[in-house]
Amino acid sequence: MSGVIRIVIIDDNLSSLELLSTALEREGLSIHTANDPRQGLELVRSLRPRMVITDLVMPGMTGLDVLRQVMHLDPTIDVLLMTAHYTTETAVEAIRNGAADYLQKPVKIADLRERVRRLLEAAEKRRLAGNAGDNESDVRFEGLVAKSEAMWSLFAMVEKIAPHFRSLLLQGPTGSGKDLVAQALHQRSGVKGRFVVLNCSAVVETLFESELFGHVRGAFTGADRDKVGLFQLADGGTLFLDEIGDMPLNTQAKLLRAIQNQEVMPVGSLTPKRVNVRIIAATHRNLRQAVQEGRFREDLYYRLSMVELTLPPLAAHKEDIALLAVTFLRKFAQDFRKPTDGISQRALRVLERYSWPGNVRELEHVIGRACMLADGPTIDVDDLPANIIDACSEVLVSASEPGTSVLENQERVVMERVLRESNWNQSEAARKLGIGRDALRYKMKKHGLNPGSAISS
Repeated sequence: MSGVIRIVIIDDNLSSLELLSTALEREGLSIHTANDPRQGLELVRSLRPRMVITDLVMPGMTGLDVLRQVMHLDPTIDVLLMTAHYTTETAVEAIRNGAADYLQKPVKIADLRERVRRLLEAAEKRRLAGNAGDNESDVRFEGLVAKSEAMWSLFAMVEKIAPHFRSLLLQGPTGSGKDLVAQALHQRSGVKGRFVVLNCSAVVETLFESELFGHVRGAFTGADRDKVGLFQLADGGTLFLDEIGDMPLNTQAKLLRAIQNQEVMPVGSLTPKRVNVRIIAATHRNLRQAVQEGRFREDLYYRLSMVELTLPPLAAHKEDIALLAVTFLRKFAQDFRKPTDGISQRALRVLERYSWPGNVRELEHVIGRACMLADGPTIDVDDLPANIIDACSEVLVSASEPGTSVLENQERVVMERVLRESNWNQSEAARKLGIGRDALRYKMKKHGLNPGSAISS
């Protein structure tokens, strides 16, 4: 962040104004104060600050009134509300009107500084994401878009290994984009054959072999003609086995043999068929645990995981949310033939605050729905699903506890979900979150996370 960063603080309590302004001036920020909300709004109009910090309860005009007027004046300004008491109703109203965060009174200086720092960093990321369209080559990788370091590190690995791998395991939560990464691997591999997909969770157990290896006429009841299997269709290309954790054990053994020997035997045939196929397997499951429980073959796991890529949950790279949302909106606006071409700053704040258990797929669904419902050229908070507004308001209310920020609450929610998905395996969880084990242990201790403390979400 460059240039002078101006912040306007509005509070009818002069002692509070002095305390807050002194604390933030020591951080190198340009602080302007007002003990009257109308005077504060005049400062906002003249200074166009990066942030407004306002008390919620003041004579003549509430903090929510200040929030609404600031958002009308310039929706890119972050507004941080201060109050001693929170209610769900107030939190929902604040979210709908674009509040960036809450701060509990009496204010703790360390908490104030941390909250302001995080909001300024988030605003800078939104600004960069908003400019992404000016230089699309910097954010696009095949069919994927991202600005985050986590995703571009993944893209670099894809670029590096795509020409060389024979089999590969993609791990990541449902909806994180494993199918798109698989397509990128195929595109960057340079092979000339097809990209063929099998969703293992959608195949009846008795038909797996026929789907993969094909069959000859008369091989079983209903086999009235020869069928070419997916291995042969993918010859010279890539076979993507999505949700491989759902594949039956007996089929796993035959899959391993096909990968090792590069040949398949159609059901009912005695003549093997030679194939040259690259295998990409994907799963949201913990395959190591499945091996330990006897639900997945150890030899197949090690064959596939010689090269292993892990996609992070969307909550672990929230700096991509604005870019992804705008990208999805452009697609849906064209599909629906609607003039909707923008997302309000307050709607973006809600999207960035939500924990996204369904990951990128859920975000795409939400933007598609919002585009369909939007009456004007811009998606606003009221176009978002009620469950997202409610979830964000609950986080704000819980963040009213002294010393606890919205981001810290979100961090705890995401970490607990990933730990549960990893069955509290710290190595697995650290890999999914893209952090080291020491950092994971520190954050677990900080948030009081352990199997006995887990709560349902």
